[in-house]
Amino acid sequence: MSKNVLMVLTNTSEIDADHPTGLWLSEFAEPYVEFKKNDFNVTVVSPKGGGIPIDPNSLEDEQPEEWKKAQEKLEKTELLSSVVFEHFDGIFLPGGHGTMFDLPEEPHLQDGLAHFAENNKVIGAVCHGPAGFVGVELSDGTPLVKGKKLTAFTNAEEKDTGLDELMPFLLQSKLEEEGAHFVAQGNWANHVMIDGKFITGQNPQSSQKTAEAFVAALG
Repeated sequence: MSKNVLMVLTNTSEIDADHPTGLWLSEFAEPYVEFKKNDFNVTVVSPKGGGIPIDPNSLEDEQPEEWKKAQEKLEKTELLSSVVFEHFDGIFLPGGHGTMFDLPEEPHLQDGLAHFAENNKVIGAVCHGPAGFVGVELSDGTPLVKGKKLTAFTNAEEKDTGLDELMPFLLQSKLEEEGAHFVAQGNWANHVMIDGKFITGQNPQSSQKTAEAFVAALG
């Protein structure tokens, strides 16, 4: 029976007037292609619905041919608030700096992540996608990430981009504050952490392997 996967994307298009941002394209396209290869039903949503801004720094001169259908999905996404979480087997959060601004403020996402965690469903995220985990609590008040072995875009990588001073928080620090056991590799290493059905990747270089681990966790 085909699995149903929910992908939650950012709608934020700029850090400030001088720094456009959005979704980091490969962190969506590589997992999307991998999920479709495995015959998953993929629903793409965002807090505001509609079109998704793509970080211009993530656009290469020529995108892989197999990304075309993924990119078409970015033209019109469904509203996150319309989602019935019970209909899905797994949730996946791609990154891009945009996620740092809207996903932590999104109550529907917080409710959804708590549902996935408490029903032993697969949760995946890559790079800045784990910003969506920030502030999420289970029904007993425990932070979602407490005690979880995970990774995400590291403080060192954020400093390397030169954008650390423009972020509302440093993602690694915030996840550690909420009790995560954060496991980092060197800057831009292809690094994935698997903690049961909790799958995370460190950076854009980790997108493909994170997607493959997510597929394996879904069985």
